[in-house]
Amino acid sequence: MIRFLLLILMLATPSLAVEPDEILADPVLEERARDLSKGLRCLVCRNENIDDSNAELARDLRLLVRERLVAGDTDQEAEDYIVERYGEYVLLKPVFSLSNAMLWFAGPALLLVGGWISAVFIRRRSKAETSSDGLSDEEQDKLDALLKD
Repeated sequence: MIRFLLLILMLATPSLAVEPDEILADPVLEERARDLSKGLRCLVCRNENIDDSNAELARDLRLLVRERLVAGDTDQEAEDYIVERYGEYVLLKPVFSLSNAMLWFAGPALLLVGGWISAVFIRRRSKAETSSDGLSDEEQDKLDALLKD
């Protein structure tokens, strides 16, 4: 019995969250809707697309995508409509823009600046330690006298 259950668990595949009442009658439109849904982020689940999410908001977005496609929108028009409504965050693969470039390159730039500041600090500190000539002759004589006692 346990082996049978393990076999079933191993063969089980994840089911998609698309419910039967959401599926369009036209298979071409349904395929387009599925393709679009795979590129849209569930705003509740974060890094899960709306096609795989069981959240209510994901269901609403799936229905909205299908509604736009039935209305005659192209894939790009439907995606643009959803991005306009929910923001660019809804895209799993955001478009490259100046504001996105700043986000992508700010981290590495700050890391390089921090590394440069650290290198300058360490270099100055090592120069300060090596620049002292040690004890003068008078100080060395006093030290030797103290050590003899």
